[in-house]
Amino acid sequence: MLAGSDFDAELDARGLFCPEPVMMLHNRINDVGPGQVLRVLATDPSTTRDIPRFCQFLGHELIGEQEQDGEYVYLIRRNEG
Repeated sequence: MLAGSDFDAELDARGLFCPEPVMMLHNRINDVGPGQVLRVLATDPSTTRDIPRFCQFLGHELIGEQEQDGEYVYLIRRNEG
């Protein structure tokens, strides 16, 4: 699950359902510095749609995403702005 990937902070949204994971991501992304990477763990399948849209809308870079056994992992680099 993107093992060994470098990340600076983590958000565990497993067990939560839309819209909670994205709401938590919206707050948590501000805790990492520009250019740093946040790893997000989720179990809600809607995150496969919502998190890429969140990144696109706010200008963050989705640098990795993976699904394994019903668990979703995302690596998001915070935008420089």
